[in-house]
Amino acid sequence: MTADIDAAPLSETAPARRGRRRRGGSAGPELFPQKPFRQPRHIFKPLEAVSADQLEAIHDASMRVLEEIGIDFLHEDAKTMLKAAGADVAPDGDRVRMDRAMVAELIAKAPGEFTMRARNRAHDLHVGGDAIAFSCVASAPNAVDRDRGRRPGNQEDFRDFLKLAQFFNIIHCVMGYPVEPVDLHASIRHLDCVADMARMTDKVFHIYSLGRERNLDGLEIARIANALSVEDFVNTPCVATVINTSSPLRLDTPMLQGLIEMAKAGQVSIVTPFTLAGAMAPVTVAGALTLQNAEALAGIAFAQIIRPGAPVVYGGFTSNVDMKSGAPAFGTPEYMKSAIVGGQLARRYNLPYRSSGVCAANTVDYQAALETTLSHWGAITGGGNIIKHAAGWLEGGLSAGFEKFITDVDLLQMLAEYMTPLDVSEEALALDAIRDVGPGGHFFGTQHTQDRYKDAFYAPIVSDWRNHETWVETGSPTAYDKANRLYKKALEAYEAPALDPAIDEEITAFVEKRKAEGGAPTDF
Repeated sequence: MTADIDAAPLSETAPARRGRRRRGGSAGPELFPQKPFRQPRHIFKPLEAVSADQLEAIHDASMRVLEEIGIDFLHEDAKTMLKAAGADVAPDGDRVRMDRAMVAELIAKAPGEFTMRARNRAHDLHVGGDAIAFSCVASAPNAVDRDRGRRPGNQEDFRDFLKLAQFFNIIHCVMGYPVEPVDLHASIRHLDCVADMARMTDKVFHIYSLGRERNLDGLEIARIANALSVEDFVNTPCVATVINTSSPLRLDTPMLQGLIEMAKAGQVSIVTPFTLAGAMAPVTVAGALTLQNAEALAGIAFAQIIRPGAPVVYGGFTSNVDMKSGAPAFGTPEYMKSAIVGGQLARRYNLPYRSSGVCAANTVDYQAALETTLSHWGAITGGGNIIKHAAGWLEGGLSAGFEKFITDVDLLQMLAEYMTPLDVSEEALALDAIRDVGPGGHFFGTQHTQDRYKDAFYAPIVSDWRNHETWVETGSPTAYDKANRLYKKALEAYEAPALDPAIDEEITAFVEKRKAEGGAPTDF
């Protein structure tokens, strides 16, 4: 399988359209200063939290897990394929053991980099190498804002988060439902949600692996939205799924069904163990990483059995729990170390790397800012390529926050500026300006400053740089206050991206057909 060679280079991507002003408010560039859509690049060498010898010790331990302990594969066809490929499959059970040579041979078939096609080709996503992609919050069961409080996810909130994801150029993809719309019946929810993602955004999106039928439906909507033939679709990565292992040491039936269908279709699987140290993983960071690595490589190797060269991403989501309550903790020192070592492991296997920008905070406060920033720091310094949950995540993933989305966008834009190479051109060195001002002067009025002052520095969305007196005169607004106002302005400014009417009609016809057939089976 080959990557999409027609994708536009990142340096040539066009800006997303600015939102038009509508009745009831305005939200132009003055409220939302943002750069054109462009993936940041890693311009700094990734950190290494462990030495080469220590990394090999983790690798060796994870290989021993696969060889000696094994992983349960809860899918008969999967076990048949694994046995045919040379794995040791228990004759009367689900346990599968793979030797390290087999694992190494299989994961070597996976591409180290690839491009995902977006409906708007200016939003194509490069995955791997030094490219970074930020995705918004995903899979939260609740939505929250200051005005309406915390509430179960619903279709209106789901669509509003999609609007924000489309509006802000720093959000490069939509890797999951930002909030779960539980007001839609589970049998047809995926049809409405994936159709909304295809229509309301023109960026790369995600489908869930919650049973074979949902995968097939999502794949077909993605194919239609991207105007690809069946033959071209399997050679053009354009939609992703996350395959979560059921830690410890198990891949369940829905996830394996998803891995099979995605690999067969040539689409992207982000294989991500959810290894919480002290709960579903050993209490030590090294032990949790050993388990993460074994589980991730087992899933990635299996994908290559299904279709050699199937695009995959090595996912890391190792953190720790609060040992007093058992609740997940994020943005911790342990999370950061795990994110950095996860990147070292992914690079060892020449695989793209997924990490996350997450927190355990219940509201938009110091804790939320601290933990989110530290999570992103671990993800970025670890060399992350896809950074999930980067905007809007609250409460350990139980809530998607509208104000949090805005504060996170500000953070992400700052991080993107941090990763923009420094201009050291002759003009930037400013020798003429320094000569003109001389000792004891100032640079406010120089032509060099006048030519550059509008975009010389990052202009924040949420941060307030006014002096104390001016801030008090305007009511002493907090970041929470400002974010509450700004998310509403962004929703007003949203414009649905253009979509070929024929494609729109084809999506509608497919969704209506599948609904008439009953959608996907449920347990109720």
